[in-house]
Amino acid sequence: MKILFLDQSGKPGGAELCLIDIAKPYRDCALVGLFADGNFRKLLVQNHIPVEVLTNQSIAVRKQSNLLQAFASVGQLAPLITKVVKIAYQYDLIYANTQKALVVGAIASIITRRPLVYHLHDILSSEHFSQTNLRIAINLANHCASLVIANSQASRTAFIQAGGKPEITEVVYNGFEPQNYHTSNDEIQKIRQQLGLENKFVVGHFSRLSPWKGQHILIAALAQLPPQVTVILVGDALFGEQDYVEQLHQQIAQLGLENRVKFLGFRADIPQLMAACNLVTHTSTAPEPFGRVIVEAMLCGTPVVAAKAGGAVELVEQGVNGFLVTPGEPQALAQVINTCIQETEITAKIATQARDIASQRFHVANINQQIAQLISHLQGNRK
Repeated sequence: MKILFLDQSGKPGGAELCLIDIAKPYRDCALVGLFADGNFRKLLVQNHIPVEVLTNQSIAVRKQSNLLQAFASVGQLAPLITKVVKIAYQYDLIYANTQKALVVGAIASIITRRPLVYHLHDILSSEHFSQTNLRIAINLANHCASLVIANSQASRTAFIQAGGKPEITEVVYNGFEPQNYHTSNDEIQKIRQQLGLENKFVVGHFSRLSPWKGQHILIAALAQLPPQVTVILVGDALFGEQDYVEQLHQQIAQLGLENRVKFLGFRADIPQLMAACNLVTHTSTAPEPFGRVIVEAMLCGTPVVAAKAGGAVELVEQGVNGFLVTPGEPQALAQVINTCIQETEITAKIATQARDIASQRFHVANINQQIAQLISHLQGNRK
């Protein structure tokens, strides 16, 4: 089957990293069409996946855009839609990996009569999206998509609660290649030395710097922890969130933590950095659709503490493969981190169990098989 994958981003976020793994088995008969250029295109090229940047014009619609802003973007989208329609005639299936891709892909699907798959990587709720964008996403999915793949039960539930059709929705978790998360002790020691983290208890946070990702929660917790605890923040601010970065620096200065927090920015060596941490924290203040970093930390053999909401609850079983804390409560987070510092043997056992469970449950081969079966079923229904 020839598949046209569509994605709005040029930056390698969680949805994009997931798409690389999904597209790999089809790379001899597929194309990934991007609505922006960037490092994501380079990653696709490195993985020998055909890719084409379909427009150089930024699409002005954001998650919180209103009806007028949505209408204003229609004219802007016209050249892109025309190009996608022309390409789509050469493929058997359109696979929309993001919400803007859904809009373009749905129109192309109607015109070309090609089936549409929508991969839902978001929790479609008013916490994340405007009512206009919610209505657009739900209506297009209901009327144009043959299949909606949700990345967690939390995402599926939110989709249905917002009006999405349950009968077209299936849950498929993100897939991972466990071998990519193995790091030697020599590499770990080298990284800790390079970053000046010897003899420190290192707590890592891996996500873009954004208020709802909750880096400020971790910093507030750090103020309640022993002096040997150091935090590394891996990720950059996106989408005009530089004000939040400034707030983080102010918070750190006010608490006198300048020597205990390191901003590392965007890094390509995520598995190595996670392995160099004593603990990885996930502190989102709103429900996370999936929680990719949680599984990545597990695969690295690093204990993980996650905010108890959304997809994270499906990934972490308290005391079995990680720890759960109430979102937005620094004191509760500090207590769990203190427990991990003090109870090293129990924490190490939980981390080992987490690696074993994640290696089986989220193995990319199993996930790709699920998706292949769903797509094959779609193809069978069309015959």
